[in-house]
Amino acid sequence: MAENVGDSSARPDLELEEEFGEDEGTINEQEMAEAEAGCGQTAIGIPMTSGHPGGHPGGHPAGIPGGPGAGGHPAGVPMDRQRHGGARSVGFRPGGGPQAIAYEERTGVKAPRIIAWEITRSCNLSCVHCRAAAEFGHYHGELSLDEIKSTIDDIVTISNPIIILTGGEPLMRPDIWEIVDYAHEKGAMPVIGTNATLITEEIAAKMAEHKIPRISVSIDFPTAEGHDKFRGQPGCFDETIRGIKIAKAHGVGVQINTTVTTHNAHLLEEMHDLALSLNVDAFHIFMLVPTGRGSDLLAQELPPEEYERVLTWAYYRQQTSPLHFKPTDSPHYYRIIRQLAKAEGKKVTREEYGLDAMTRGCLGGITFCFISHVGDIQPCGYFNMQLGNVKEKPFSEIWTESKVFNDLRDYSLLKGKCGACEFKAVCGGCRARALELTGDYLEAEPYCSYVPPGWTSED
Repeated sequence: MAENVGDSSARPDLELEEEFGEDEGTINEQEMAEAEAGCGQTAIGIPMTSGHPGGHPGGHPAGIPGGPGAGGHPAGVPMDRQRHGGARSVGFRPGGGPQAIAYEERTGVKAPRIIAWEITRSCNLSCVHCRAAAEFGHYHGELSLDEIKSTIDDIVTISNPIIILTGGEPLMRPDIWEIVDYAHEKGAMPVIGTNATLITEEIAAKMAEHKIPRISVSIDFPTAEGHDKFRGQPGCFDETIRGIKIAKAHGVGVQINTTVTTHNAHLLEEMHDLALSLNVDAFHIFMLVPTGRGSDLLAQELPPEEYERVLTWAYYRQQTSPLHFKPTDSPHYYRIIRQLAKAEGKKVTREEYGLDAMTRGCLGGITFCFISHVGDIQPCGYFNMQLGNVKEKPFSEIWTESKVFNDLRDYSLLKGKCGACEFKAVCGGCRARALELTGDYLEAEPYCSYVPPGWTSED
């Protein structure tokens, strides 16, 4: 990482590119994974061209789940190619097209690379942690197909992003395939975040026909009892597993997402094993952000010290996992990577750590944003502040001109220990948590236990 990583003038949207340069042939799956949308956990990555990267045996500190002798590798998985997040892609590079390059040269602002788009808030489930507090039924004011197409037309004047179609449950929108086809036609990459309970042979065939490379599916417990209770629907677990298997059978990539709470933090190894048994492409753990119905789960949120333990487990488990495996909604993970690597005598380089060395924590307003079902734009789905509406103002203008977006792009504005932290250009803290719990999106990340050297609460 560049020497000025903790400098007050650090530009997180430029610094990593200056150090590592641009990689024209790949999609940054880490940045993709930071894309948050529907039900709080639809971050998704584009599938890898060469299958799962292999793993290598790795020692773990005592007391860390997945330590010496734990985890292992399933039979037949190659053992020599694992990197932290080191997945290669289908060759689509979001935000790397000529419009995005011209936009950045013209404005000095990076174009969005990932847009999570809540195309409907209607949902067939009622999950207790849902960011959208989605329910079954019609929601007044949802964007029409023509309004969605018009917004896509504007977006592609400044970028060629990945567009995550989410909800709610996006498969409940009858014109979803028209939206998918139009996004493809305009040069964007549509993917889908779904609970998978509605996936039938016909739906999976349509996903393949309409060139959906991957879906993300949320599973929060390794057994039906826990998952069904969390999701508010008996039988949901079995329906989701069935949907995953059908999608895989039709050649659609699948990513499993798990929201971590005090109820399932001890089950993460079992969740990882479930993902392996289903032969999915990726496994991402999500640290709960208390918004929507999730605000009722504050008592179930991990304390900062437990966050550290889970993220430390993830660091070591990545080294032996054959999956594309990473934490999401946990920007301080990128601090932890560097601290643990330093303790091992390593430097976090692209060669050693793959794409984990090429991205950073909070990306809201930097390369990612969220569009709601009625057209409101937010830095992410958890960030409960509307910065404009596409029915009233073009997306491109909101992205360029919003004061909040521009604040988020300037880490010198961060307050408290985040502002003093030497890791702020690779972390940045969760701005949505700061907003929800302090009322100020520039305040310190509330769930980070790290104390920067020399910082005191009076600073």
